[in-house]
Amino acid sequence: MKVLVIGGGGREHAITWKLAQSKHAPELFIAPGNPGTAALGRNVPIGASDVAGLLSFAREEGVALTIVGPEQPLVDGIVDAFNKAGLRIFGPTAAAAALEGSKAFAKAFMERHGIPTAAHRTFDKAAYAEAKQYITQQGAPVVLKASGLAAGKGVLICGTLSEAYAGLDALMKESRFGEAGASVVVEECMEGEEASVFALTDGERYVLLAPAQDHKRVGEGDTGPNTGGMGAYAPAPVMTAALMKEVEATVILPTLRGMAAEGTPYQGILYVGLMMTPTGPRVVEFNCRFGDPETQVVLPLLQEDLLEIIGSLVGGDPLPPVSSAVGAAACVVLASGGYPGSYDKGKAIAGIEEADALDDVVVFHAGTRDAAAGGVETSGGRVLAVAASAPDLKGALEKTYAGVARIEFEDQQFRRDIGQKGLARIAES
Repeated sequence: MKVLVIGGGGREHAITWKLAQSKHAPELFIAPGNPGTAALGRNVPIGASDVAGLLSFAREEGVALTIVGPEQPLVDGIVDAFNKAGLRIFGPTAAAAALEGSKAFAKAFMERHGIPTAAHRTFDKAAYAEAKQYITQQGAPVVLKASGLAAGKGVLICGTLSEAYAGLDALMKESRFGEAGASVVVEECMEGEEASVFALTDGERYVLLAPAQDHKRVGEGDTGPNTGGMGAYAPAPVMTAALMKEVEATVILPTLRGMAAEGTPYQGILYVGLMMTPTGPRVVEFNCRFGDPETQVVLPLLQEDLLEIIGSLVGGDPLPPVSSAVGAAACVVLASGGYPGSYDKGKAIAGIEEADALDDVVVFHAGTRDAAAGGVETSGGRVLAVAASAPDLKGALEKTYAGVARIEFEDQQFRRDIGQKGLARIAES
């Protein structure tokens, strides 16, 4: 069976790694892939947003199933194109992917279907004065979000009114996030602990994976600007069994039923970013794909065959039973110096093989490329994600940081406090 994975980051490396473990021994293609995926399948030099090129390749190669990693091709309608061509693909249509592609749409959708989220209002650029007045009325802290796709960096958490005004200027007047900031969502700053829940679904049936906790801020102690994610762990202890049931009842089911009722049934990976507030779980955001780096900790805990699960959802076959996660997994992102701002590329990376050789450690490539002189070098902001699993979170973190210690490249940065909230919560229980 030929399977195409679209994307070239750490998330896609983790998906490919998990698919390679399938008992069905799929022939894997990754477009465009990275040096890590090259060891698991065949990298194809087609960009993740080249819908026409990907469709042509899938037809010519006889690909039986395509799995989409990043959000941009989903928002651009790659699923619609493959469906029209009669090719099996796992992901939401462009209309359904608006849950991530437009925060304004997602907020309005949640209002229509009674899904708990932060109080908010949406403003376009022409309504700058109105937006500023609303911020003044609401007071600080306040959260500003670019409505469109901004690679996980379009959220500004403003502790003071002066920060909020500066953030509004950056979004609306300076166009810091380009067209993604054409509309801006202003919402209350929710207090609590965050968690991520993933549902693999065909629009009606769904499989829930282990809840995870991402670390968005670049600095330790959750300081500094937002990034695409500096590390993660799963399962997140904050998500008790009772809370998972509540999220199913108040978020997952209303979302799937609401999308179907509005004529845009949702198939694919539904990522729900949650804030566990004193009044219960509320939605921070929806994503229409796996998170990165959450994928690197959620998939190692999945005991079942990922290819079988996705194949059953796409083909309408009976779903295999899925067990609860056993043990824990953690990962730490090694990033280029300067990220999430400007950074240099082309730094030689040493120690990947040594880290990979450690028990239960896997190094997932994200922003890497083959170097002309041999080996691999940096090519992005988030370079590698070092992941490990163990019977408990403490052990998973110890193994992960042992792997991190083996890898070196110039100006690398990483957080040393990944998973500390989870350890503290476990110690309290």
